Amino acid sequence: MKVYSFGNKCNSTIMLIPGTCCHWKKNFGHVIPMLEKDYYVLCVSFDGFDETEETVFQNMIDETEKIENYILEHLHGKIDIVYGCSLGGSFVGLMAQRKRIHMNHGILGSSDLDQASQWIAKIKCMIAIPMLYKILQTGKLPKLIQKQLDQKNDPYMQTMMKLFGIGSTDMAFVKKESMYNQFYSDLITPLDNQIHVDKTTIHIFYAAKMDAKYKERYKKHFKHPDIIEQDYQHEELLSCYPDKWIEEIKKCTNH
Repeated sequence: MKVYSFGNKCNSTIMLIPGTCCHWKKNFGHVIPMLEKDYYVLCVSFDGFDETEETVFQNMIDETEKIENYILEHLHGKIDIVYGCSLGGSFVGLMAQRKRIHMNHGILGSSDLDQASQWIAKIKCMIAIPMLYKILQTGKLPKLIQKQLDQKNDPYMQTMMKLFGIGSTDMAFVKKESMYNQFYSDLITPLDNQIHVDKTTIHIFYAAKMDAKYKERYKKHFKHPDIIEQDYQHEELLSCYPDKWIEEIKKCTNH
C-alpha cells in the first residue's frame, strides 16, 4: 500500500480512500488540485491497485491496519478528516470501530456497507469478478451494456465509467486475486453496530437516489451519524460536482 501526499503539511489533513477496484488517481485526481489549496491531502493507493508495486490486496483488516500504521507513524495517530469513497467508507467505519487512531471527522461517501455470509459472498464474487476483471483488462464494457449506455447518453454514467477506468487499459495490471479478495473480504468483514468514538463525528454523504435501506444501515452501524442527504446517485456529487463536494466537506467539518 502507498500513500500519496499533496499540499502544505501545515494545513488540516484530509485522507482520501478509494472505492472498489479503483485507482487512486482516477478516483480522486480531479479533486486533489482543488483540495490541496486548503488541505494537506493524503491519498491511499491499495495493495494490488498501484502500478508501481508488485502487491496483492489480501483483506480489509490487513489493509485497514496499514492505513492506521501510516497515520500512527506520520501523524502521531491523529488525523483531521478521512473520506472514504464507496468501499472506502468501510475503512472509515473499521478505523472508528478499532480505535487505534483518532479521526476528528470520518466521512462515508454513499457507501453501501453491504454484508453477507461467506457462501453468499462467494456466489456474488463468482458472478461479479470475472466480468469486472475482463472490463479492467480490456477497458471496455460488454457490448450490450455499452449500447444501453450510449442510448441513454447519461453524463453521470459516463463520468462514473471514467472513474472506474473504463475507456482505457490503465488498470490491466490489476490481478484477479486482488479484485476477488477486496470484493469478498468487504462483504464478510463485520462492522459493529452503534459505533461511537468521543470527539469523532461520522458524516454520511447519503445519496437519496439510492435505496432507502442504506440510510437505515448508517443508523444501525453508527450511534450518532451526521446524515447529509443529497438528491444524487451513488457518488454523483464527487464524480460530477467536485466544487459542491468540496463545499460539503468544508461545511460538515467546520473548515
